[in-house]
Amino acid sequence: MSHIIDPLVLDLVEWVAKAPRPYAEMLDAWRTSCPRLTVWEEACDRGLVKRTLANGGTVVVVTEPGRRLLREHGRQPS
Repeated sequence: MSHIIDPLVLDLVEWVAKAPRPYAEMLDAWRTSCPRLTVWEEACDRGLVKRTLANGGTVVVVTEPGRRLLREHGRQPS
């Protein structure tokens, strides 16, 4: 399964790295009803993104391991 989900996890991390995303926006964009394709949960479990409080709400940000993954794949956010 990882050969299917890995590119999607990388896409999610790259999307979040461009700018912190409100948690609700992230869920709307990346939540899935397929129990075998849990991109958001996989990215969290791997420690690539995390939820944090900012400006009175919850946002999703990239962690250092997430930034390292982007660098390894030549996907530095602009």
